[in-house]
Amino acid sequence: MPQSFEIPAHVVEAARKVRLLVLDVDGVLTDGGLYYDAHGHIQKRFHVHDGLGMKMALHGGLQLAVITGLDSAAVRARVTELGISHYYPGFHHKMDSLSRILADENLSLEQAAYLGDDLVDLAPMRAVGLPLAVANARPEILAQALWVTPHGGGNGAVRDAVELILRAQGHWESICAHWTNG
Repeated sequence: MPQSFEIPAHVVEAARKVRLLVLDVDGVLTDGGLYYDAHGHIQKRFHVHDGLGMKMALHGGLQLAVITGLDSAAVRARVTELGISHYYPGFHHKMDSLSRILADENLSLEQAAYLGDDLVDLAPMRAVGLPLAVANARPEILAQALWVTPHGGGNGAVRDAVELILRAQGHWESICAHWTNG
């Protein structure tokens, strides 16, 4: 997002309240493609911009959670590497996991943002205070989103969402300084 990027006031207001960003995997953290090796194992591609964005979010005090329909060793490794403690694999009906995370963190739905791309993300997006969609999301998801990332899933969309929230909360510049002054 360029420095001059204008965020609508109603989006800024919702983003200021966010303490938890919940992410889908396929189509959000990845480009949605399923890559199979010769042994039939699924491999995933993750974008480094999203990885740094998630580290920046955690550094800024934002909680992160990943809820995904597939249970993948690659995703588990990436989530662990990034220090994300709320990982819920194998959940197609995501509201139960979301409710559990909110209860564990003593947060309300209004304090949660959800970044999705497809129909399995619709229920949590309808429930949270800040529903977000990746640029290449399905039309039903785009219609539900309060804000759409400039980048598509697996290509920096998570970083876009993190930047939106941290900018709205006034933390972006100081968090950037942590990585540029080291």
